[in-house]
Amino acid sequence: MIERMIGWLDLSAGASGDMLLGALVDAGVPLEVLTTAVAALPVERIRLVTEQTTRHGLGATRVHVHAPPSSEHRTWADVRDLLAGAGLPTPVRDGALAVFERLAVAEGRVHRVPPDDVHFHEVGALDALADVVGVVAGLEHLGLTRLSASPVALGSGTVRSAHGVVPIPGPAVLELLRGVPVVAGPVPAEMCTPTGAALLAARVDEWTTLPPMRVERVGVGAGGRDPAELPNVVRLVLGEAAAPQPAGPVVLETNVDDLDPRLWPGVLEALLAAGASDAWLTPILMKKGRPAHTLSALCPPAAVPGVEAAVFAGTSSIGLRVVPVGKVALERVQTSVEVLGGRTGVKLSVHDGRVVNVSVEYEDVAALARDLGLPAKEVLRAATAAAEAAHPVGP
Repeated sequence: MIERMIGWLDLSAGASGDMLLGALVDAGVPLEVLTTAVAALPVERIRLVTEQTTRHGLGATRVHVHAPPSSEHRTWADVRDLLAGAGLPTPVRDGALAVFERLAVAEGRVHRVPPDDVHFHEVGALDALADVVGVVAGLEHLGLTRLSASPVALGSGTVRSAHGVVPIPGPAVLELLRGVPVVAGPVPAEMCTPTGAALLAARVDEWTTLPPMRVERVGVGAGGRDPAELPNVVRLVLGEAAAPQPAGPVVLETNVDDLDPRLWPGVLEALLAAGASDAWLTPILMKKGRPAHTLSALCPPAAVPGVEAAVFAGTSSIGLRVVPVGKVALERVQTSVEVLGGRTGVKLSVHDGRVVNVSVEYEDVAALARDLGLPAKEVLRAATAAAEAAHPVGP
């Protein structure tokens, strides 16, 4: 059992209630979970029947909703009372109410009437009630910590409804999916129904491409049509959320051709003081033959804001490139050696347990040279020899 299961819906072929039901069953939700929830509705008997089918060679599950004909046009108040009186678990009842409330509000905006005065036609029929209650019950059964989805394909053209000829995307669908990324898609037909749109709007937490996860199961739910343009399916991908990768170091870069060169040493010092791991200048030749410099700063993630501020404060730059980089760093050991009656710091680089580089601290060398009144090169030579003798480089 996955403790942190997340789900992602591929909606490149749109969505409808029966497609979502099919994806849930195909992903492993027992059909009994859906039929039990639908049977709790105080209406005529509704049956859910599964069928294995293909769309463009892709295996899928289609769920047929068999309900007796009904000419009753329920209002939002009717549906609200019907769901309130159903013997449903509280999360399923509340979830279904939230879906139908969105439908009522959207239909009210389209027809310019209060939501309570909305008369549901297609979406108030028995099969739509089964779609909504079944999908909500299936999602509650999965217990997802997060449900995300791709942009929704809506289709194009026109369709005939109880109100007459309606343009596609349908007005109610557009209302329901306000703020949601949508596309027309390649199919000149209705690809997303109002019921499907309401379910998505109520249940999807985030609209994105496939998020980082370890895939556990994939459910494919088929729609009734089989258009030539693409497989008419909704895919539900289930898995464990992958741990986010920690942010790595970045190199901040900018090209500067108009800064007094006497300022550069102070700029580099400021970047290091702001937290940069390293900072350097590279001479370059810019367009029109102008000599310039590329200023680069290697930064750990936490130092980036401070280093950015130091660049803008200390140079004439008006922008930065941010380049993520990987690093391979040897183990470093700090020590010291005695030389000419004083001590200098030594840095050792270790790889696989052996010393591969020995370097003396030049600032210590320069200070000792001043104290002794000797040339720095003589003290450097002696300190390097003492350090290499004390810490020989391995073969």
